[in-house]
Amino acid sequence: MATAERDYYEVLGLARGASDGEIKKAFRRLARELHPDVSDAPDAGERFREIAEAYEVLSNAEARALYDRYGHAGLRRGGFTPSNVDFGNLSDIFAAFFGDDLFGTASRGRSARGGDVAATVEIELTDAAVGVTRRVDFEVSVGCETCGETGAEPGTEPSTCPVCGGAGLVQQVSRSLFGEFVRTHTCPRCNGAGRMVEHPCPSCHGSGRVVRGKSLDVEVPPGIHDGQRIRLRGEGHAGGPSGQAGDLFVQVRVRPHPQLVRDGDDVHATARLTVVQAALGATVAVQTLDGETELELEPGTQPGEVRVLRGKGMPLLQGFRRGDLHVHLDVVVPRRLTAEQRSLLEQFERASGEDTYRHDEGFFERLKSAFH
Repeated sequence: MATAERDYYEVLGLARGASDGEIKKAFRRLARELHPDVSDAPDAGERFREIAEAYEVLSNAEARALYDRYGHAGLRRGGFTPSNVDFGNLSDIFAAFFGDDLFGTASRGRSARGGDVAATVEIELTDAAVGVTRRVDFEVSVGCETCGETGAEPGTEPSTCPVCGGAGLVQQVSRSLFGEFVRTHTCPRCNGAGRMVEHPCPSCHGSGRVVRGKSLDVEVPPGIHDGQRIRLRGEGHAGGPSGQAGDLFVQVRVRPHPQLVRDGDDVHATARLTVVQAALGATVAVQTLDGETELELEPGTQPGEVRVLRGKGMPLLQGFRRGDLHVHLDVVVPRRLTAEQRSLLEQFERASGEDTYRHDEGFFERLKSAFH
């Protein structure tokens, strides 16, 4: 027995003279807090079983009197065995103990929310930078117009389910030494609809739903990342007669750019220049999200240096600023030289001195000096 070592009144946070109303109220409160679907606590399941067992005993007059007089030992001698509580939804839990659901009324499958629909759209990185509208095609279930969503052939009407009497739910009564316990379940005959279709509609085959193709223009916001989803409420599968439709989730795939690489809200590009351009300085073309731009490089540009163009990256999703463009400088060293070119380079090398390749103070040197 899960709570053999714990006092049932302590489990529910009650004094021994608590009234039946106080016991019921305490259980409802704790059940809402400790149900595993609601609580993230690792021991929520075990604690939920504890309060269920405590309520099962204290809400029954005979069992409570036996427990008050002899404790857990008296219950065991009396043949008490706690019910096996499963973790259905809270409505089913309250129906098992109180004969109603969490909201005081029986829930029915026919008013269920419709299912969600998934779709995918592909865009370019440059589209993601400015935002774009794309047409999305998908299939969705909608109410059948032929039968008016009843599922019955025109001219006929659905009949009330003989098992649940139209409630969509059936109750199972179990008896024990300490009284009767009522558990409520979805009707297995009508699957919670509460009605039966004897003559199915030829268009929807009795389901009240048909599948239709649908197209929507979806606005993709600037700054969206690859793999993110856009939610369009109410554009999914139709729900029951009184239930709301599901949602459409559009996953956005951003195709790789041939010259740009995204890193968060920043973008990286490469600019290639020759040894001569690096030595003498040059103006080179750089690819950006907005097209090509010119970048002026001073004489003595070194391989691997990075130039940062502020505000030339991706826009912040639902924000007002933009990331930066990082231009990585790639100095290309010649692989094949003619005799004349080799001779010229050799002349240059002989004419060069120590000052030709003098290192200016770089970042690492400035960083070291900051700590001295």
